[in-house]
Amino acid sequence: MKKKQLILSGIVAIVLIALIFWVRQKISFDFGVFRTQLLQADWSRIGWALACIYAGYVLRSVRWALLMRHNRKVGLLSLLGTQVIGFTSVALIGRVADLVRPYLVAKKTQTAISAQIAVYVVERLSDAGAMALIFSAIILLSPPAALVHPEIVRKAGYWGLAATMAGALFLVAIRFAGGVLASIFERGLGVVSQKLAQGIGDKIRTFQTGLDTIRSFADFAMLTSLSIVMWLLIAGAYLLTTLAFVNSPQLAAMTPGKSVLLMAVSGGASTMQLPIIGWFTQIGIVAATMHTAIGASAEASTACAATLLLVTFLGIVPVGLIWAQLEKVNLRSVTEESEHAGEELKVQEAPDATQ
Repeated sequence: MKKKQLILSGIVAIVLIALIFWVRQKISFDFGVFRTQLLQADWSRIGWALACIYAGYVLRSVRWALLMRHNRKVGLLSLLGTQVIGFTSVALIGRVADLVRPYLVAKKTQTAISAQIAVYVVERLSDAGAMALIFSAIILLSPPAALVHPEIVRKAGYWGLAATMAGALFLVAIRFAGGVLASIFERGLGVVSQKLAQGIGDKIRTFQTGLDTIRSFADFAMLTSLSIVMWLLIAGAYLLTTLAFVNSPQLAAMTPGKSVLLMAVSGGASTMQLPIIGWFTQIGIVAATMHTAIGASAEASTACAATLLLVTFLGIVPVGLIWAQLEKVNLRSVTEESEHAGEELKVQEAPDATQ
């Protein structure tokens, strides 16, 4: 895994350096204007945006505690440290640290890592659904003048809403008939590739195990409500941060419809987060979207994109590092331990899937 990560990091670094040289040739960039954009931004709005992000971490702790309550009841805020340290690990080390949160929760509550990975799966699925629902709703409710390329974006909104509904129905089917669906996919895809069929079957069974944390309509309503509120806070953080750049007419007039587009682009850019390098690729992608789609200057776009990264992704790092020190958690060590635990779990489950 480390070797693959080093190779991927090297490739991304080369591409990033090449992109920087290309941008310098094609786009004039004034670092003085960039600095002015940052200094004259409305930092009170940025502070409120950071507060929204911090509130989201509190909701993550509450949601995780409620999802695991059928197996082990814990305090609603007792898992806040595991969330903060886990996301700090991802910010500094990369997506390889994704399993830090379930691993730390398992250690803290003395429960099986498999049970916490199941909660993690449900959490990720609910995040994707809530984000897609909010994106579609804001896009479809916004007037055309408040959108970028309204014809295209509205179609994306309709498709996003349809995909969310289809995904919800598919998850309901997995919850109540996951074993049957896994067998159907394995038989159907086995003709093309036995390995692919087995992999998809295993994923469906894993999803079914995770969805066992939702045992009633009340569980589903709780999960949906918390996820939507949390992502509304995140969407609010994006809007507040962009509105803070008062010296850019385009950013100062940001609308919710344009803001959720930036949120979607930023979310997509963060899925392959690499340590350090990933910060700059994410800034570059979001800044390019602001510059080309919204019309903000290169300097304002870059300043805003960098601030968005600090607020929504890196803002938790100082708190996480302090919390890790208090809990005596070494981020590098716990990342390796969680990765090994995940690999061992796959090895243990492999024989069961073939029985």
